[in-house]
Amino acid sequence: MSLLVVGLSHRSAPVSVLERASLAVETQAKLLQDTLAAEPATEAAVLATCNRIELYADVDKFHAGVAELSTLLAQHSGVGLEELTPYLYVHYEDRAVHHLFSVACGLDSMVVGEGQILGQIKDALARGQELHTAGRLLNDLFQQALRVGKRAHSETGIDRAGQSLVTFGLQQLAAGAAPERWAAGKRALVIGAGSMSSLAAATLARTGVADIVVANRTRSRADRLVEILQQGDDTAVCARAVEMSAVGDELTRADIVVSCTGSTGLVLTADALADALGVTLDAAPERPAVTVTPAPADVDQHAAWVENGSAAATQAGRATALRRVTVPAQSTGPVRLALLDLAMPRDIDGAAHRIDGVRLVDIESLAEASADAPMAADVDRVRTIVSDEVAAFGAAQRAAHVAPTVVALRTMAAGVVAGEIARLDGRLPDLDEKQRAEITQTVRRVVDKLLHAPTVRVKQLASEPGGAGYADALRELFDLDPQTVAAVSRADLNDPNRGRS
Repeated sequence: MSLLVVGLSHRSAPVSVLERASLAVETQAKLLQDTLAAEPATEAAVLATCNRIELYADVDKFHAGVAELSTLLAQHSGVGLEELTPYLYVHYEDRAVHHLFSVACGLDSMVVGEGQILGQIKDALARGQELHTAGRLLNDLFQQALRVGKRAHSETGIDRAGQSLVTFGLQQLAAGAAPERWAAGKRALVIGAGSMSSLAAATLARTGVADIVVANRTRSRADRLVEILQQGDDTAVCARAVEMSAVGDELTRADIVVSCTGSTGLVLTADALADALGVTLDAAPERPAVTVTPAPADVDQHAAWVENGSAAATQAGRATALRRVTVPAQSTGPVRLALLDLAMPRDIDGAAHRIDGVRLVDIESLAEASADAPMAADVDRVRTIVSDEVAAFGAAQRAAHVAPTVVALRTMAAGVVAGEIARLDGRLPDLDEKQRAEITQTVRRVVDKLLHAPTVRVKQLASEPGGAGYADALRELFDLDPQTVAAVSRADLNDPNRGRS
């Protein structure tokens, strides 16, 4: 296994960079195809969410792999390599497995413990399978990550350690008040009808808002979301769907706006919000904001950190860059319109914070707020699960690496037995069937007993750290044909039942 991941997330990059580096679905497909066409990579998968972009690959050369994957991310994101590099992190082999398993459990999420990442990992795997860029290693890795994430949620209280991004956002909008009391009787406008917008609408309904209006470019999807909301037994919300062209009018009646679309441009400008509130944007006072300061780093420093973990390399360039987050100061007056922007790139103009009576919470301010959120004891239990699962995955991969060699060895031994029995038939043609069968069975038993101990032992040794070389030793000692071993590996990879769960 030579697993490599190169990526950036809300922990390493400011929102302004994540917005520009976001990848459309068609761009992700092209990135995967180009990664597979690159010399160091034999498999590839991309995990792209609103707050992370990660490229996973099975590579045969570490340094060349880091350089190639970093370059490909820069090319397809449209952010120059020199600008992107300080925000990239690199994980290799067991550390890469540990990273993905932590992501799957919600430990690396903006809000610890959120479960939406599992669906995004599942989508990333499905995309790699559909495009035939995910082979045996990445199929095993992502399927195991899904199982680890589900185990963490079922065996611990990690769900209680954090909440969904929507719930956390509403808590921030409520500014210390109980969200149920703050939202009770309010009118909400939800822009978008995708998975995040649907979650937002359902959360608002459970929180106690009186009315929800859903606006979406595809009216049928908005109608479907409204139908689902009205069928809920645990809410009494009044819901209706509107065209996107009606958003301006709905803003004048809304108390809460949640927006999460796939738009590449702003959905709500500061001018539109000011018009809805009947105020003049130009008259709004400018309030200071905190400046983002990225830590300097480069790809070679990341590579050094991964390879030797030295303190010097870590100080020179951390895999996760330290930074300060831009959080615009909010209006201190009464809130007339509460805005929650869950989109990446952002849907709502950041200048909205300049409008009196507007409170804006977006991905960046959520990241700042969640950094100080209390951590539950269950997080430690999840970390233990992750560590145990990483060790088990590594052992299974190393054992799987030696399996084709063991199969090839037994195939060669069976061929030797068959050849010797054929020679015996020529030398002793008068043997009856019973005698021939007994001799054949005896020879096979002798060979099986001779091979049993070394093959069992080599599997045990191969599952331990540093055990990958035992398969090479076995091939060398028994002079096995490398092409035969490769043929066994290909047959295993092409098994239609492999990896189904």
